[in-house]
This record gives sequence, C-alpha cells and structure tokens, in this order.
Amino acid sequence: MTRYQAYQGNQVEGAGPLGLVLLTYEALYKSLGRSRMAVLAGDMQAEADHAGRAMEALFELSTSLNMEEGADIAQSLASLYAYMMNRVTEGLCSGSTQHLDEVMRLVQELREGWMQLSAQKNHQSQSHLQVAVG
Repeated sequence: MTRYQAYQGNQVEGAGPLGLVLLTYEALYKSLGRSRMAVLAGDMQAEADHAGRAMEALFELSTSLNMEEGADIAQSLASLYAYMMNRVTEGLCSGSTQHLDEVMRLVQELREGWMQLSAQKNHQSQSHLQVAVG
C-alpha cells in the first residue's frame, strides 16, 4: 500500500456520513473530468473506464439516500442521480463532451450545497462546544 492509499483510507475511515458524501462527490467529479479528457483525446476505452467509475459514484450516492427521513428531498436527489446516470450513458462514445459538461455542472452545484451544509454543521458543533465549555 502506498502512502497515498493509506492517506485515502484514513480519510474515508475518519469521515462521518456527510464527509463520505463529499468524498463521493469529489470522486464523481474527478471521474467525469477524466472521462471528458478521454473524449477530447479520442480514447474511447479510457472514456468508458472513467464513465464507469462515475456511474459507480452516482450509484453509491443514490443507494445511500434515506427515503424515509429524506422524503421529498431524497426523492428529488434520486431522480436527479438517475437523470445524470442516463446522461452519462447516452453520451458514451459519441465523441461529444456535452453530456459530461452538463453532469459536471450539476455535480458541482450539488457538491457546493453539501459543502455549505457541512460548514453549517461544523459551525453548529463548534457553537455547542463553546457553550458547553464556556
């Protein structure tokens, strides 16, 4: 195991549920970007490999939704993840990056929303800690 792999393992092990969602979004965005670069290079094999990794990340995000507690938000996210999966597969080997560009924009917007939620949660935790200590 390389130091980088050990670092990644520690990062995953130390992340809470929200942290895992953010890590999955990062992996998804990187895979989409690599798939896009492969399209531009005309490398269909690399495009398919990276698109497959993106699909795995989308599947992970989709299956991690709590439909009972998340209600309408979870249902909306599930529909959006399904849409993104369809867009990625529809555009495979088309020679175009349009479908990847669209999905990357959606992922970026969603990731930013999750990052804001994480920042709010961290701020609330720090406020509670200060009240408990102060």
